[in-house]
Amino acid sequence: MEGRVPEDLAVVVDADGAVLVWSAGARRLLGYEPAEVVGRSALTLLAADLPLSARRHLADGQRWSTEVALLHRNGDRIVVRLQGIPLADTGDRPLWLVTGAPRTTVAGRDQPGAATLWDLTLAQLPTPVAIYDSDARFVAANDAMSRIMGLPAAEMRGLTLSEIEPSFPFDEYDRLQRQVLRTGRTIFHEQHAQAPGETREHSWSMYFSALKDDDGTVQGLSAVVFDTTEQYWARRHLAVLNDAGLRIGTTLDVTRTAEELAEAAVSGFADFVTVDLLESVALGDEPEPLTPGEPVAVRRAAQRSVLAGCPEAVFAPGEAFHYPVNTPPTRTLLTGHGTRHRPGDPGMQEWLRTSQARAESVARHMIHSVLMVPLRARGVTLGLVHFLRHRTPESFTEDDQRLAEEIVARAAVSVDNARRYTRERRTALALQRSLLPGRPPGLAATEVAYRYLPTGAGADVGGDWFDVIPLSGARVALVVGDVVGHGIRASATMGRLRTAVRTLADVDLAPDELLTQLDDLVIRLDREEGPEVPGRAEAASAGDIGATCLYAVYDPVTRRCTMARAGHPPPALVTPGGDVSFLDLPAGPPLGLGGLPFESAEVELAEGSLLALYTDGLVETADHDIEVGLGLLRRALADPAAPLEETCDHVLHTVLTDRPADDIVLLLARTSALDTSKVRTWQLPQHPAAVAGARKMASEQLAAWDLTDAAFATELIVSELVTNAVRYGDGPIALRLIRDASLICEVSDGSSTAPHLRRARVYDEGGRGLLLVAQISERWGSRQTPTGKTIWAEQPLPA
Repeated sequence: MEGRVPEDLAVVVDADGAVLVWSAGARRLLGYEPAEVVGRSALTLLAADLPLSARRHLADGQRWSTEVALLHRNGDRIVVRLQGIPLADTGDRPLWLVTGAPRTTVAGRDQPGAATLWDLTLAQLPTPVAIYDSDARFVAANDAMSRIMGLPAAEMRGLTLSEIEPSFPFDEYDRLQRQVLRTGRTIFHEQHAQAPGETREHSWSMYFSALKDDDGTVQGLSAVVFDTTEQYWARRHLAVLNDAGLRIGTTLDVTRTAEELAEAAVSGFADFVTVDLLESVALGDEPEPLTPGEPVAVRRAAQRSVLAGCPEAVFAPGEAFHYPVNTPPTRTLLTGHGTRHRPGDPGMQEWLRTSQARAESVARHMIHSVLMVPLRARGVTLGLVHFLRHRTPESFTEDDQRLAEEIVARAAVSVDNARRYTRERRTALALQRSLLPGRPPGLAATEVAYRYLPTGAGADVGGDWFDVIPLSGARVALVVGDVVGHGIRASATMGRLRTAVRTLADVDLAPDELLTQLDDLVIRLDREEGPEVPGRAEAASAGDIGATCLYAVYDPVTRRCTMARAGHPPPALVTPGGDVSFLDLPAGPPLGLGGLPFESAEVELAEGSLLALYTDGLVETADHDIEVGLGLLRRALADPAAPLEETCDHVLHTVLTDRPADDIVLLLARTSALDTSKVRTWQLPQHPAAVAGARKMASEQLAAWDLTDAAFATELIVSELVTNAVRYGDGPIALRLIRDASLICEVSDGSSTAPHLRRARVYDEGGRGLLLVAQISERWGSRQTPTGKTIWAEQPLPA
């Protein structure tokens, strides 16, 4: 005999299980007299089956130890820790010494014992519990486990999990159980699946724990299962909400924001999602108020499905349609609160009857749950979001509705921000483009091409501008400017400066004088828009408005170009031979500083030269400085013979290595020289007799140009202009005729006194000259010259 024999119980049992010896301790513990027990089978004393591990060790003749429920003579159950020890030298049929001590003493029939209460607890525990032996075969389970397995315990006894349910994930459970039996360590496992005895998926948290005896030997295992479906959906909802917060609102584009909302919603929440915006919102306007009793015009902005291609959709993205009156969508929009529906609901049936395609889609895809949530932001309704389920078996719950409303509320703010931004940007761009020139005029002096690129980085529009202004004498003015800052304010300032440049150009100011006048204007604008202007900081200081500008005047008669710049990048000059250089013009201060002079520089251009004017957004970017940008521009302009439109595209492709962060203007002008045969100049004496001679010379020249139809009007213009120069001007006097896109007549003299148009009285002998010139010519004017002034008049060429 091995070990110490407890005094409480000692029984000798033969190989057939018959009791041979019944001790006094056994009598005291179970209440049976020896005569009542000896010779009987020990199995009749069991209140529950002997554990499988004990039976296996009995068959193998090995020592065993386990807890056993025994039956007291009065009917009570007593849990006893028994130990079976095989006795030596007993022949072929061994005897067993069974000893043990009670875990629970008898409490009487009216007071259930702890063992009884323990058994009742396990049986009635709402948490599923099952026990498996050392071979991972089912031993017992409570009612909760039998219910989720869909089988009674008797049918599962002796089977492994993979034999009970030969499918995933039970094969994985079986593997985990065997790992527990092998290692003795508890394993925690989570699974979202449908149990055999359940009609829908649940989230299960499982603990597989080893059952060990006093010696630490693994005798089996227990499986305890907790239904954590609510926690699972709470985590899923939180994950969906977090994912929506990360996905939605990454851009300021209304359509893309709607797509982000749909994408986030089908990632673990709904099977099909549509986002419909009110028609007015989709068009970028303010949302129109909803009127009860009228259909609602909407436009599909986005849709997403767990199925490829969104086969559930009835309308395509971008398609406009109406929600019928008194249907769930219109009622949801009017109430402003989310609603849940099933296809069988009366309201849904009415809505489905309005569209056979919708009814067929619901039936074909077995859509069983619909959730509608208005897209509202800042108290304004923007549209409606539909969430539908057909692959997910669970219908939308009240918690789902709250989650959907939270997602949609966040998305609505982003949609409204994108809508407002789009509207304001569209307004700013419309303003900006309205202030820019249209197609450059056809000029004999130059061939012009340009590119204007508003920034695409999401910032407000800027204040870059350019202009091509025809001047008198077949000349042309080229101007490029850049107002500091972005937004409507910068665009408005740009428009005022461009208008000022055109006005000053009409006066024919020299480039340096024009920039001086423009500098004064910027200073006045800055003073007018002081801190009291709404939107400007109280501490705003002078100099908030600033700009740069380059102004150039090209004369095709002399082939000379006069330029001045105010803090602007220097222009590039490409000779007909392909040499590229940046003209060394006096830099000049930016506009708006005041008190600093501007200087003009004059260069003579060979016919066919190319001038490139641009703003700093072209050559100065985040990934390289201005020197690198100028080098790229120099390389891009190396082919002077290429068509200007192709050269513009080539420059942008070469210089811009990334998406521009600032507005870009590029203006290319290829110069021409006016043929000397189209220009005729005469020096005239300061004498009244010069008038007749001037008329005669002009008439002869028109005959040479085959423009005799214009002779009468031209002679009248020449007569009046020369008469004014002789009478009111100083010498020297010159007459010049230019045949260009129009017929130009110019008379120059040494006086700087500007002429002015006046209305003569009935009996006045003079004062009608300029009035006649203005009525006969298409346009007329005067300009200052280094030696005096020039009065000019233009006539259209005869057909």
